[in-house]
Amino acid sequence: MGMTTTDVHGRELRYFVAVAEELHFTRAAERLYVSQPALSKQIRVLERQLGAELFRRDRQQVALTEAGEALLPHAREMLAAWSRGAAAVEAARSARGRTLVVGMSTSPGRGGLLPAIRSRFTAGRPEAVVRLRQVNWQDATAGLADGDTDVAYVWLPLPDEDRYAWTPVAQEARLVALPEHHPLAAREAVDFADLLDEPFLALPPAAGPLRDFWLALDERGGRPPRVGAEIAGTEETYEALVAGLGICLVAEGNAPLLTLGGVVTRPVRGVGPSRYVLAWRREDGDRPLVRAYARACAAVVEGTGAAARTGAG
Repeated sequence: MGMTTTDVHGRELRYFVAVAEELHFTRAAERLYVSQPALSKQIRVLERQLGAELFRRDRQQVALTEAGEALLPHAREMLAAWSRGAAAVEAARSARGRTLVVGMSTSPGRGGLLPAIRSRFTAGRPEAVVRLRQVNWQDATAGLADGDTDVAYVWLPLPDEDRYAWTPVAQEARLVALPEHHPLAAREAVDFADLLDEPFLALPPAAGPLRDFWLALDERGGRPPRVGAEIAGTEETYEALVAGLGICLVAEGNAPLLTLGGVVTRPVRGVGPSRYVLAWRREDGDRPLVRAYARACAAVVEGTGAAARTGAG
């Protein structure tokens, strides 16, 4: 009769199993907390969908037909599988409640900041599981935008900035990273005006306002930057610098990641500082783990004097 099993709902199978076990519609209805007419109606719906009678009803007696006998073990199996599925969902939900996914595109480094924040956080939340997720520079929000991370170490400005709240981690001068044989590498410090015509390494376009920030668009007085290459991670940046594909601005705290031989950094006059923060989605601001991690971060940053020292008030 061309029926598809997707027509059958878990409720109908549950009702069928109850009647099969009680062999009595009234008792089955009481056990299910439904009215007897409603139960009878659902069983008739199931029989119609299957194109077979499941119960023989005569006067006071209810018995399973052959079709009913055939269905019973499978109905029990499906209900058991469904309840295992529901239990798995519940377990995943409560695990998510205990798990905090921390995103970053560059490791914060900065004097052991991350382990200090983590140990302060887990001291107050021993049941919590912290997972670190490295996200490439395509995504300036380090996983916050698409919900992959719960909190993230990111640079301002963020795309769709009003979606997020944050607590400061560091405010640092932007240095210029150059191949060591670059003519400007001989200087103690460089004026940004002298860098305007240099090819720059740029973040992927998806990084939006952050790409503009590291190209120092605001300080260029309307002159478009020359992009020598696009970079999506620290290693790529180092390789591109060594290969002479371009120069780039870098936060002081990240300079050690690039000065690995063949690359030097110099202070730049005429560009503002960079701001590194721990951010989260505004709607998650009340989630206990998010709040606790943000508090641990603020306490560690204040405690190390990093906030005072770098002016990240």
